[in-house]
Amino acid sequence: MSLSNIDFQAINWSEIVKTIHPGETGEATWQTWQFPGFRIRIVNYSAGYMADHWCQKGHIVHCLEGEFVSELESGEEFTLTAGMTYVVSDGLSSHRSISKNGVKLLIIDGDFLK
Repeated sequence: MSLSNIDFQAINWSEIVKTIHPGETGEATWQTWQFPGFRIRIVNYSAGYMADHWCQKGHIVHCLEGEFVSELESGEEFTLTAGMTYVVSDGLSSHRSISKNGVKLLIIDGDFLK
């Protein structure tokens, strides 16, 4: 299956297993729906979460609930609140997420962002 021919699918997120990913502080909980070269995730950051690395991967990140800061390695910071989205391609901006009070995100990434 390629990205251009995904048959209609409904995702019941309540049936998707949650995996825990520790941050430098706090933790991220992921629910992942994986296709070849493409994935969709619901990600929750706990209160006090800070990513444990600078990410070089491309993403489409949509904030569903709460707010978080996307910090660029250059020092720039962008606060995203519910209803806001950011997009970045692979290798264009080192970034990490920080969440003071917790947040729920929809994240889409894959080969199309190279």
